[in-house]
Amino acid sequence: MKTVFYWSPCLSKVGTVKSTLNSALALSKYTKEEYKIKIINTCGEWDEYSEIFKENGIELIEFKFKYFSYLPKYGFIKSRISYLVIILFSFFPLLKILKKEKPEFIILHLLTSLPLMLNNFFKFKTKFILRISGYPKLNLIRKFIWKISSKNIFKITCPTKDLLVHLKNKNIFEVEKIFYLQDSIINIQDFIKKIQSKNEILLNKVNNYNNYFLAVGRLTKQKNYQYLISEFTNYLKIKKNAVLLIIGEGEEKSKLLKLIKTSNASNNIFILSQIRNVYPFMKKARALILSSLWEEVGFVIVEAAFCNLFVISSDCPNGPKEFLAGGDAGYLFQSNKKNELIKKIEIFDKEEKNLNKMKIQAKKNSSKYSLFRHYLTLNKILINENKT
Repeated sequence: MKTVFYWSPCLSKVGTVKSTLNSALALSKYTKEEYKIKIINTCGEWDEYSEIFKENGIELIEFKFKYFSYLPKYGFIKSRISYLVIILFSFFPLLKILKKEKPEFIILHLLTSLPLMLNNFFKFKTKFILRISGYPKLNLIRKFIWKISSKNIFKITCPTKDLLVHLKNKNIFEVEKIFYLQDSIINIQDFIKKIQSKNEILLNKVNNYNNYFLAVGRLTKQKNYQYLISEFTNYLKIKKNAVLLIIGEGEEKSKLLKLIKTSNASNNIFILSQIRNVYPFMKKARALILSSLWEEVGFVIVEAAFCNLFVISSDCPNGPKEFLAGGDAGYLFQSNKKNELIKKIEIFDKEEKNLNKMKIQAKKNSSKYSLFRHYLTLNKILINENKT
């Protein structure tokens, strides 16, 4: 039995947490006799999933420091300092684990510079798989680490075909090492359980709202909610009774609440936090709006499409356009351009009853992001049978 480690330290609930979790679950579910899955718990980011891991035979390797939970999570400079602290204090624990456990594979999702540099120094027999997402800025430090690590990396994976082409054109890694690996997003069992939830508190919250548009994601600069709120406020001049629900939490919450108040939209735009199950909200919404400045395919649009919810998304790099088939499976708008989103919502208002064909296409696309599809591709990468 081969051992597969996952390394993905994080302080806040970023999408990569779910991506890592579902990838591990996919391997565990479909290859129980081939792979032993272990996840390194650095910051306590995996504590809440301990029961899920036990049920699926996934082992947590603990070397978290108690004070990591007190490190600042938000703010560009503060969070960077926090992650630097994590890297420094994780150096020897990670080195010790890799030397002792000698896993066949380690899949790197976040804070990848530390394990890559350790591998450069100590030349482990472990095969390192680097997951690259988004459009990472090629600053001098990242470019240097990738360049000197490239020969020691077994494979590089990326969640969108657009990024695949982008990385191949950068000439940093050997082209034959770069692979497309779609994220593991749709967990059918989890989906059925959550969408049929009988949690009265949750259902009461859902029933408080009707005929609404929905946005889901962390309240951060990336999600571009200031633009969304401004556009929707202008849309309210056309449709006075329109409602927008934003589900999420993050460092921009107070700023966004202030913007809603100063825009006199407090009766139409609502921010809901601490909602762990968004599926009942998706089931009842008119459409999902994604206003991000950049995004991978994005868990939320795949989940929305699987719920048969129409998607209106910004045409940001690098995933929504790919998922929505260039606009054939949902609407795309140019982000940060005034009235662009309003125009798409107005078109949606007129065509809402005639969009089934696009919804069907989107739902069909969402099936490509199942745990099983992810497992099939990842397993081929692990056994070195895949083609770029």
